[in-house]
Formats: sequence, structure tokens, C-alpha cells
Amino acid sequence: MEVNKVICGDSLEYMKTLPDKCIDLVLTDPPYWINADKWVWWFWSSKTNKVYNDNWDSFTPSQEHFDEILRIWKQVIIFWWQFFTDKLAMNWHWIVWDKVWDIQFDNPFWKCELARTNLSKVSVNKYNVIQQGFISLEKKRYHPTQKPVKLFSDIIRDYSKEWDTILDCFAWSFTTAVACIETGRNYICIEKEEKYCEIGRKRIKCTTPPLFVI
Repeated sequence: MEVNKVICGDSLEYMKTLPDKCIDLVLTDPPYWINADKWVWWFWSSKTNKVYNDNWDSFTPSQEHFDEILRIWKQVIIFWWQFFTDKLAMNWHWIVWDKVWDIQFDNPFWKCELARTNLSKVSVNKYNVIQQGFISLEKKRYHPTQKPVKLFSDIIRDYSKEWDTILDCFAWSFTTAVACIETGRNYICIEKEEKYCEIGRKRIKCTTPPLFVI
């Protein structure tokens, strides 16, 4: 497997090359197929002076895509599970991200997000990570669905161990790669759009591994 590299290409085709249960943790945030790239455009441009219209949310992954994710996993965490109920079975362990919005901010988005796991225990892990304004605490947003590094770092620490391999098959802004570097994990991050791969390379280059892994 190619680890700790930016992979530009089709994630489904890449996953087909991997053996069963070879990935310690899949942590990903697929497109929702609700055309969010259209209805957030006005908000994105008004708050950041950027024009954003990439059609990233005009499709949803196929059943085959999810089947491959479940084939190669040991543990799986998929954000916005509720948009994929026709492809993923119900499970009893959930992750909840409470965004802790700034009350001064006019928030047109969801105040929390759910993630599905494949763990059998009946419980919920809740993460209170601030989403201050339209951009997160990183202060620079590369993609509308960009997750805070702290959120993914906390999840990675809770669901994996040092030197585990984490896969994100919808890398978008490469937050997963940054969080893996900061927590001492290996990553496989796949993105089909070259411009986001270039963003990923720059973010990775600017991320320093820790001296000690906590």
C-alpha cells in the first residue's frame, strides 16, 4: 500500500487493489447528493469573497463504493450517515460532532453532525469542537465540508493507535492527512480533483509531526 502520499485518482478503483481488512480505520466524509455546492454558494461568496461552484455535491457514492469501504476496514467512521441509509445498515455506536457555534454568527448550516461506525457497542461518543463562523479554527477554508483538524485528531486518537493506517477516500481538503501527521498515524488520502490534491500537498508540507505521540 502507498502510505503517507497524496493519491490523485478514483478512490473506488484504488480500493479494489487493496486486500481485505488491511486498513485500521476508514475516516471519511462522502458527498451528500443534496446539491449543497449550489445552495451554499451565496453564503460562501458573501463571507469569503470566493466563488465556489465545483459540483462536488451533485452525486452520491455507489453501493459498490460503500461495499469496498466495508471490505477493507477494521473500523469505519462515515460522516453524515443519514444521507446513505439506502446503502449502509443501521448501527448502534454513533459519533456526534457538536459544532459549538458562535452565537453572534448567523448559521445557515446544521449545528451538529452524525457519523456512523461499525462498532457493535451501544453508545455515543460526543465531540465538542468549536466551529467559529463559516471558517473553522484553522482560519482558512479550502472546501465547504472541511472538518476541523482538532475534531479528526480527537477521533483518530480514540479509534486508532500509533502507526495505524487511516484511509480517507474523499480527501477534499486533506484534514485527515493533517490529523494523522499530528497524531503519529499513517494515512492514505485519495482525491480525484488535482487542485485539491495540490492543496493537500501544501497542507501536509506545512504540518509538523509531534515529538511525542499522546
